[in-house]
Amino acid sequence: MSSHWPALAYEDWSATCDTLHAHTQVLGKLAATLAPAEPQLQHAALRLTARGWETLPLPAPDGSGALVLALDLHAHEAVAEHNDGRVQRVALAPDRPVGAVTRELLQAVRDLAGAVEIDPTPQEVPWTVALDEDDEHATYDPGQVAVYLAAATQAALVLAALRAPYRGRSTPVNAWWGSFDLAVNLFSGLPADPPSDDFIMRNAMDAQEVAIGWWPGDPRYAKAAFYAYAHPAPEGFAAATLSPAAARWDAALGEYVLDWDDVIAADDPHAFALEFARSAFRHACLVCGWSPDLAASAEGTPPPVA
Repeated sequence: MSSHWPALAYEDWSATCDTLHAHTQVLGKLAATLAPAEPQLQHAALRLTARGWETLPLPAPDGSGALVLALDLHAHEAVAEHNDGRVQRVALAPDRPVGAVTRELLQAVRDLAGAVEIDPTPQEVPWTVALDEDDEHATYDPGQVAVYLAAATQAALVLAALRAPYRGRSTPVNAWWGSFDLAVNLFSGLPADPPSDDFIMRNAMDAQEVAIGWWPGDPRYAKAAFYAYAHPAPEGFAAATLSPAAARWDAALGEYVLDWDDVIAADDPHAFALEFARSAFRHACLVCGWSPDLAASAEGTPPPVA
């Protein structure tokens, strides 16, 4: 096993994972509040970078320019940075509760860029305490965070390689703070009916798509894994045999999965995971009736840049 592809299982770092997840929610809520709205809620997504989770440049509430918020997982700080060079940093220290970090980070944003408020209610998680009052999540192990970042970086590179040649509309590799996963979405160009009238479903799933992603595990599924699903998925979507052979349909999740343990055990983990992503995309395009030329472009080679 390469140290560049480390073992990762939610059960081994669940306390730190939940704390880090809660910190990402503060960044995500600020992005959702400040960024111009985009289709499929893309404005609310974060990005995984070399230093951790970050927003894109966000409009400063006071009109003074742009603001970037980050979780620097090397320096172990939450960072608020104005384009004029001013920076404020908040420590992500061991045993420092989410509530204290949240309050400090929100004040840093206000000091740098003007008044802003977020809804502090956490989303898509099993706990309900407000982010700015959360004293429960206070475990932060820097070593475990480093392992997570190494694994997430490799997963993001796989997703980027899947997306790169695709000639239809696609998203960047998004870091989603609700579900704490990384995902790339490839679209056919056709609309779709959302699966429910829930706010997120109504806004995020109104187009035909295939989603390929990765998560570090959670209470529902304790293993890190790649996943794939299609929306809308026709009858029989779950019946395929994908490659590599370790890929399988998980009925409880309603997704195809490839466990991280199987990926890191492969001779070439990147190629192994990319094979799963491409296999899932081929299957989804076939059963969902996508244009064959569009579907094939995901495995094509873009023309050279002049």
